[in-house]
Amino acid sequence: MTVQLNHTIVVAHDKRASARFLADLLGLDVSPPYGPFLPVEISNGVTLDFMDSPGAITPQHYAFLVSEDEFDEIFGRIQEAGLTYWADPFHSRPGEINHNDGGRGAYFDDPDGHRLEIITRPYGSGG
Repeated sequence: MTVQLNHTIVVAHDKRASARFLADLLGLDVSPPYGPFLPVEISNGVTLDFMDSPGAITPQHYAFLVSEDEFDEIFGRIQEAGLTYWADPFHSRPGEINHNDGGRGAYFDDPDGHRLEIITRPYGSGG
């Protein structure tokens, strides 16, 4: 049996704004609505299905494995947008990136407080 993640739901106060925020930073497209969801498809076929929620939102963590060139592009967009970024998930190293496993990584928050991460090497891959 081959198990693959197909999609996950990302709750947001404004699904359109949140989906557009992520898609613009990562250089992706927002797909047409599917029922109450607004999907953003990642290159491996997984979709993040944004859904409106009027209540409190519990922040989730979403990490994206990107190439070195993609990191440069995305990180440039983060800086151009004036977003705060951190080298760590605890937000204790603002304005820094990390070099875990011989790669590069950065954390930033979306408009609803979800913790987003870009990394160039999977955790535990050495380096």
